[in-house]
Amino acid sequence: MALAPLAHVLFSRIMRFDPADPSWADRDRFILSAGHASILQYSMLHMTGFDLSRDDLLAFRQLGSRTPGHPEHGLTPGVEVTTGPLGQGFANSVGMAIAERRLRSTHGADLCDHHIYAIVGDGCLEEGLSHEAASLAGHLGLGRLVCVYDDNHITIDGPTELSLDDDAVGRFRSYGWQVIEVGDRANDLEVLEAALRDGAAEEERPSLIVLRSHIGFPSPAFTDTKEAHGSPFPPEEIVRTKQLMGLPADQSFFIPGELYAHYERALEPGRVARAAWLERVAGAGDRGSRFTRQLAGEMGDALDAAPPAFELGSSVATRRAFASCLQAAAPALPGLIAGAADLTENTGTGLPGADPQGRQSPQGAQLHWGVREHAMAATMTGMALHGGILPVGGTFFVFSDYMRGAIRVAAISDAKVIYVFTHDSIGVGEDGPTHQPVEHLASLRAMPGLIVIRPADANECSQAWRAALTESGPVALVLSRQNLPVLAETAERAGAGLPRGGYVLAERGDGSAQVILVGTGSEVSICMDAADLIAERGVAVRVVSLPCFEYFDRLSADDRAAILPPETPVLSVEAGVTFGWSVYADRSIGIDRFGESAPAIEVFEQLGITTERVVDEALDLIGLVPGPRRQPR
Repeated sequence: MALAPLAHVLFSRIMRFDPADPSWADRDRFILSAGHASILQYSMLHMTGFDLSRDDLLAFRQLGSRTPGHPEHGLTPGVEVTTGPLGQGFANSVGMAIAERRLRSTHGADLCDHHIYAIVGDGCLEEGLSHEAASLAGHLGLGRLVCVYDDNHITIDGPTELSLDDDAVGRFRSYGWQVIEVGDRANDLEVLEAALRDGAAEEERPSLIVLRSHIGFPSPAFTDTKEAHGSPFPPEEIVRTKQLMGLPADQSFFIPGELYAHYERALEPGRVARAAWLERVAGAGDRGSRFTRQLAGEMGDALDAAPPAFELGSSVATRRAFASCLQAAAPALPGLIAGAADLTENTGTGLPGADPQGRQSPQGAQLHWGVREHAMAATMTGMALHGGILPVGGTFFVFSDYMRGAIRVAAISDAKVIYVFTHDSIGVGEDGPTHQPVEHLASLRAMPGLIVIRPADANECSQAWRAALTESGPVALVLSRQNLPVLAETAERAGAGLPRGGYVLAERGDGSAQVILVGTGSEVSICMDAADLIAERGVAVRVVSLPCFEYFDRLSADDRAAILPPETPVLSVEAGVTFGWSVYADRSIGIDRFGESAPAIEVFEQLGITTERVVDEALDLIGLVPGPRRQPR
């Protein structure tokens, strides 16, 4: 209620959009980071002609409605991003501002020229994510980003003073933002309009408008109370409030006809702007065509590019193989923005020769995120949902923990983001258990909507990159720090096998397999070595590479059974927790504990991820007694 005047000014006087085409590429973007105020956004979308009916508003928060408790991208027309977890929308807005500037600088202001507006609350600014994102936005000099801080001094627990004494004005100025203090003027439409226009006019800095509102206003009993934050008003208080506002107190849902007429008139500038933009795009010739193809997310040229060749028998870390794939595809990906959380070279996310994204080179495709994993992930979601940008961001796999909240929102949103997680196991070695991921594969595999791929070698890595380009939503590529042998079998079979999630890599011995070894990533080569030793005992063995559970689970039951026959014992091998493997394997070799600080080879031996153990467990699984051991190749 307290922000209704602000929303009215934004939607009727400031923002440029056309509800007849909610996906118009050059529309202004609005993000409600304080997503619990979703009914405010839904009301404005309804009033401004988006496909959101009166009945949709009446179904607020009900099963199957298009007006859920927090805004959801892809469900409600006009909702740009999924918000709710506080701070996510704020960081998304930073990503959208990066996307807008990059597109404007590379295609021209006649084709891309819009602003990003966001409403953020005290909870958004308390979350650590906002500190990361605000610092980055100030450093990059993101003009055209205008965030309004609803400084209402109330949280669910009570006054913000219970837990917060931050100087938001000083904080954001120190980040390099323009700060506009409106004070206690939440109902002054002219002051609000002037502040928003001042923010939109700033080209060199992002802008924060600090607005002291009064939650629940003009309710006589609940203005400036925590009850107004999270509890419905009693019926008698609704009546009193409506009487104060001059609204019919006997009607539970009332919209004056003249209000619809007012908003209809306010839409005309947006309609005119879109029509003019369509003419400019059509008149831009090849430049306009390239722009629209980029906005459509076409990947054909990148998919047609020849993948890097990797010498059979050589050893290549999959993070290095990924770097080769990225660099080979980059010229065919005009919307690519790549970088890492202070680990560009380590993660293979560098683009040799590319300008760094920043105020001096707004066209830059190389983004240096600094040590800001959470902001990196949430900002990439904003880039992806803006359109026209393919964000690729890397860090060590263990630090996916810092990103998990944003990864989850990207999965809910079906945002096309590619995460590059390297140093994927105890192969990290001397850095020890704090840097050795063990539970992370199982954790990310448990997340609906996220594709997790852990390639066995450079050949599978090349195919994993191709698969990521074809996905509509987020993909996590999980890559090794250490060198892995480039296998002849993957060169022959990964092209068809990886998109299926799992495939038969090798058959050793005579006759049908008596045991199956299945692995992912660096453990596939261990399975291959073990298979040779097992076959020398006269035991037929199959090796299966299973780089992606999500793809494998999409196969029919018959197709899965052809790869992992239910009558054949299966032993899984993976340098991570065994949780989740019981779906596919009868027994699992894994690491259900944290790691050790030591050279990688010693850690693998200490924790039992060895060829010898795989041989012993496989033979035991089929009831044979292990024989003499020999060193793996």
